[in-house]
Amino acid sequence: MGSKTFTVTEASFEEDVLKSEMPVLIDFWAEWCAPCRMIAPLVEQLAEKYDGKLRVGKLDADTNQNILIQYGIMGIPTLMLFKNGKVAERITGYMPLPVLEPRIARHLD
Repeated sequence: MGSKTFTVTEASFEEDVLKSEMPVLIDFWAEWCAPCRMIAPLVEQLAEKYDGKLRVGKLDADTNQNILIQYGIMGIPTLMLFKNGKVAERITGYMPLPVLEPRIARHLD
């Protein structure tokens, strides 16, 4: 089964996230971050479950510092849900799927 997530960079952020017709969940992560690795499979599950209602992107915090600065992200993992180009939900740190999913699902029509 292929991944339903896509890679986001500073160069593609405006087009892929801010101008998206569909809500976009961005997972801000880094290779060295253990909680990021723990939350990654949950992010994949959300991408799978809400395919067609939600786009899920992954943004490497180490190589896209300007986006982190722009949104004041101090810690990772941080998940941000963008809807119509605006931040609709912001989640910092690991949380289990039963806690995480409702915070995302309530923004999806």
